[in-house]
Amino acid sequence: MTTFSLRAGLLCGAALSLVLPAQPVFGQDALDLGTVLLPRSKREVQTGTATAQTVVDQEEIEDRQASTIADLIDSVPGVSLINGSSPSGSGISIRGFGANSAYGSDQKVGIIVDGASVGAEELYRIGTQLYTDPELYKQVTVVRGSAGTFEYGSGMIGGLVKLETKDASDFTGGAPGVKLRQTLQYSSNGDEGVSSTILAWQPTREFELLGNYTWRSYGVPVDGAGDDITSDGSTLPSWALKGKYTFGAARNQYLSLSLADTESEELDVPYNSRAVATDSFGNVDRRVRSRTAVLTYGFDAPGTDLINLTAQLSHADQDIDSSYVDGSSPLEGTPFEPTVRALGDADNRYRTTKFTLKNQALFDTAGASHDLRVGLERIRKIRADNPDASASGGTDWRWALFAVDDIRFGKSWTVTPALRYEQQRIGGDGYDSFDSDAVMGGVTLRYAFSTGWAVFGSGSYTENLPILDDLGTVAYMEQSEKAETYELGFSYDRTSLVAAGDSLAVKLNAYDTRVWDVTSYSGLDRVHLQGLELEAAYSLAGGLYVDLAANAMRGQGYASGSSSGDDFQGIPADTLRLTLGKRWGEELDTSWEMVAAADMDDWTTPTPGYAVHNLRATWSPQAGALAGSEIRFGLENAFDREYRQHLSENNAAGRTFKLTLARTF
Repeated sequence: MTTFSLRAGLLCGAALSLVLPAQPVFGQDALDLGTVLLPRSKREVQTGTATAQTVVDQEEIEDRQASTIADLIDSVPGVSLINGSSPSGSGISIRGFGANSAYGSDQKVGIIVDGASVGAEELYRIGTQLYTDPELYKQVTVVRGSAGTFEYGSGMIGGLVKLETKDASDFTGGAPGVKLRQTLQYSSNGDEGVSSTILAWQPTREFELLGNYTWRSYGVPVDGAGDDITSDGSTLPSWALKGKYTFGAARNQYLSLSLADTESEELDVPYNSRAVATDSFGNVDRRVRSRTAVLTYGFDAPGTDLINLTAQLSHADQDIDSSYVDGSSPLEGTPFEPTVRALGDADNRYRTTKFTLKNQALFDTAGASHDLRVGLERIRKIRADNPDASASGGTDWRWALFAVDDIRFGKSWTVTPALRYEQQRIGGDGYDSFDSDAVMGGVTLRYAFSTGWAVFGSGSYTENLPILDDLGTVAYMEQSEKAETYELGFSYDRTSLVAAGDSLAVKLNAYDTRVWDVTSYSGLDRVHLQGLELEAAYSLAGGLYVDLAANAMRGQGYASGSSSGDDFQGIPADTLRLTLGKRWGEELDTSWEMVAAADMDDWTTPTPGYAVHNLRATWSPQAGALAGSEIRFGLENAFDREYRQHLSENNAAGRTFKLTLARTF
């Protein structure tokens, strides 16, 4: 901790030396906009925070017509989709951590659904971190790096994905009534069909209830050369229920319950979910089910800003159950047959129960305003035991304390210190028990100039405490993975810059991440990664807009005792994503998107660069018989390019036409 404190202090000193004396922040001056509607791009750049984060809102979720959550957030800089052709094989990589081509997932990317912690620690060749349908959600927030994660957990070196399900009031507008929304979607490549039905009921202002049922059917998609990407299709039924009751004399208390369930069945498919054809592992019948339940009580004390209390109990159950198909592996009849059968006959099940008590306090002290969140967590994770397949089972008990304070000094300075203490006891039948604890935290600083510019920096330290998957390896249970991340960047946010009513927002992040005492990657003891992430959005009052997202990353992995490293194999390709669009009033939005990736020649598995083009259009009639309807067109990989995203084992999908019809009644 001494090293971290010193380095964080140096970072803060460097950030302070970059700024000028305090000036009024842009946007605080008196400005009468009347009823003018400001221009907007497809995605808002989060220039008001020092944290590297991106918000994908409901409009963009619908516009992209994504098949999986991983497919949806692949558009965020620093985020890579790993084998996204099927929900069971797809994974998420953030800044080189999370999913990878060999194992499919690791514990360095956190996933939160309505407060519930979901996702597996390590799943060999299965890949699933998040198994759910995009139709269930209204917003996805991606936090890159560990600086903004300490409220939610430990060890999130890559970052965090937070998903928020839809509420009834999103459709009723908070007024009593009933709304029905029906969505039908079709994708030509693989004959994917979707039906999503939402019923929102709000009998009073105090009570609301939403039910959502979605049926998604996948065929076999093909790449740009016409070759199959997966071995077989599947179905993905999912449902969600969400209710909220607000009560108290001042309507200052609420009780909410969120339930979600997604399942799928694939018969006689390769054990390796990334494989198209049967390999040495043989085939399995795979059944996947993911369930979450979240109960929340909120209390906002009247007459004071010091007490805004939330108590939340959540449970996540992810079960990936497979059965080996006899005669499917060429290794039958050899000494390796027992191993192959054991891998195929596996019940990979994780159950995570978490209780979180958090209070938000707003107050002022000596010229500074505070937004202080303090919380206590109790977490229990259970993994099913499958020793024949080298999948250890057991229980991971943790409790944690955290505090995060957004401190504003005047109109320019924002300082956010964060601290988390976590204690663990982990063990299982046939294994020893191990105790660990860690103190983690960091600080972010931001200075806003009066001209629309802002500079920011951060330093953070986190630890990956031992995981259930490693119970059989004592050396891994007696140490945690440790990581430091430092970031520097700037942002610019201004309206009426070039033309009257235009808007420009830019944010650039540079980061440096060091990981040591590595247990996740074979043969490596240390990892050092550096990268740049750029987001920009420009829009005109007439409706034209341009969005840009780009990332570049380099890094080395070091074996124990070695001073020279090799290229870290989890690094994604340098990527540029450019969107040019036009809004035609409130009814029509059309856009062209180009995604380009650089050659990756120096890696163990090289990947040629590529450029693909996507076209999208959304028509939302505001009057007449079609009012309340939405019609969306999409053409992805318009020129049917044959390509493969780096870190993936399979080619990406070829030309795909998408059509969505939605109506709210």
